[in-house]
Amino acid sequence: MRSITRAGWAVMTVLSALVVLISARYLTFNPDTFSGNQRATYLAHELPLYIHIFGAITALALGPWQFSARLRRRSPRWHRRIGRGYLLGCLVGGIGALLLAPLAYGGPVAQLGFAGLGVAWLITGGTGLRMILHRRVEDHRRWMIRSFALTFAAVTLRLMLPVGQAAHLDFRTSYMVIAWLCWVPNLLLAWWFTRARPARQPLQESPVPPALAGRRS
Repeated sequence: MRSITRAGWAVMTVLSALVVLISARYLTFNPDTFSGNQRATYLAHELPLYIHIFGAITALALGPWQFSARLRRRSPRWHRRIGRGYLLGCLVGGIGALLLAPLAYGGPVAQLGFAGLGVAWLITGGTGLRMILHRRVEDHRRWMIRSFALTFAAVTLRLMLPVGQAAHLDFRTSYMVIAWLCWVPNLLLAWWFTRARPARQPLQESPVPPALAGRRS
């Protein structure tokens, strides 16, 4: 399995922190923070919305630190504590996502997209936990990368929305597409990144033909 480069980790961490800061404003419980097509829906379903936001920003804030090799090496205890907090965030955020999915703007296509994200988020996080409980460290790392790829959908969604607007696409249509594009490519990329590779066989010296062996002696 490949390792995450320092530059890749830095970009991932900065983008995650920015989205956490942007999304944290919703936890002020101020109705004026909601706008756009979903305002009425959000105001009518504040509890599942806040459950999802709290869990998601917790997972997004803690997730990148799970992949810090320095933290794992120098303070494994903090690595475990952060991991527990991350998985708890995934659990809470995933439950909130499933509660909100039937209310998503864009109709059944968008609703299925976000519901699929919620299910995949819970499965990858749960599998990652099960792997470490069975002390399968490499498999645990694979599943945690896949889990965070889905957590990172919060970032990719916010990157894609202005692209659709800049292209002057119909918002409803673009939102239906983004409901899938914000997480499916992330998961596919993470799966490719963590795929098992065949072990390299050591080079073996070619056998010397008997005729040549006689000449060497």
